[in-house]
Amino acid sequence: MIRILALTVALSLGPAVAWAQDRAAEAAQIFASTCGFCHQDGGRAAGRGPKLAGTDRPDDYLLNRIRVGKEGAMPAFGRAFSEAQLRALVVYIRSLKDDAR
Repeated sequence: MIRILALTVALSLGPAVAWAQDRAAEAAQIFASTCGFCHQDGGRAAGRGPKLAGTDRPDDYLLNRIRVGKEGAMPAFGRAFSEAQLRALVVYIRSLKDDAR
């Protein structure tokens, strides 16, 4: 019985893990092609925009900034990407390792 339960759980998690990996890869690609010009070294160094690795800004702040931008500093991407993609970008930013810390 325990083996059947373990197998059922393992099989049900497979698609979720694959979906999360796909979403993470998509966010990394979006970041590289859309954000990387201003947020250098994959977000780990300042460029035209600030370094994002290790940011203390809350998730809601990051999500809003990506969605609506900042006049004169950052374009809005709320219409360019889905809500899921915007949230995946925040998760991607959180995953960046800050070498200075």
